[in-house]
Amino acid sequence: MHNSLKLSLYGIGFGFAAIWLIPFVWVIRTAFLPKEAAIGSGWTSEWTFNNIVHVWNGAPFGQFMLNTVFVTGGVLVVQLITLTMAAYAFARIRFVGRNLLFMLFLVQIMVPPDALIFSNYQVLNEMGLLDTKVGIMLPYFASAFGVFLLRQSFKQLPYELEEAARVEGASRLRILSTIYVPLSRPIYVSFAIVSVSFHWNDFLWPLIVTNSEENRLLTVGLAMFAKSTESGAQWSDVSAATLIVSAPIMIGFLLFQRQVIGSFMNSGIKG
Repeated sequence: MHNSLKLSLYGIGFGFAAIWLIPFVWVIRTAFLPKEAAIGSGWTSEWTFNNIVHVWNGAPFGQFMLNTVFVTGGVLVVQLITLTMAAYAFARIRFVGRNLLFMLFLVQIMVPPDALIFSNYQVLNEMGLLDTKVGIMLPYFASAFGVFLLRQSFKQLPYELEEAARVEGASRLRILSTIYVPLSRPIYVSFAIVSVSFHWNDFLWPLIVTNSEENRLLTVGLAMFAKSTESGAQWSDVSAATLIVSAPIMIGFLLFQRQVIGSFMNSGIKG
């Protein structure tokens, strides 16, 4: 009975995995099929790189890729700095109204980002940052979710470590860099994965803020390419463009899947 239940659970798991995997496999196959074979109903073993080359040269995907890497990396770097400082303040520094301020800070988690698009757009317009990479990044420089995760991790660490460092004359910044940050590495890795995945795949905010190819991201470039009259009915080109957008994230996961899984396994949050 126990073995049959385990086999049933494995079967359900593989079934859900197949449902997720089939569309991605179809995109990969179509991206390398000749255009005539992509719209046909039969099966063929023919394949070609011409679709990837045609798409890469037909739209500035190289520029889109550089923009996306810059925005994603820039947001992550600033987030790691701001959430480290905020998490340490909420976890270890005593000040009046700390708990109330932290609860108000967490309200950001309950507010959908799309609900702030209009107000953020007005602020960027007044600052003259529309259609700029800084304008795309600015609303995400702080993360209440990251602060919450890191604060819980900092609170779990023995306070005696900080007291010993203070006796040796260490400053707060040195304590952060030598004690709290290294011991909270799984939290940082887990948050970095979530942040990079979100901002790499973000579409609505970059679409609203940017108007020029010099500042568009991959997701917006893909949408523009797919809607163009030249590629709208050419599934091989659209699939090739989709593969260009999604391949870096998928390759990164396959290369670092052990570290990715390990970071989430070791980043459990205690009360």
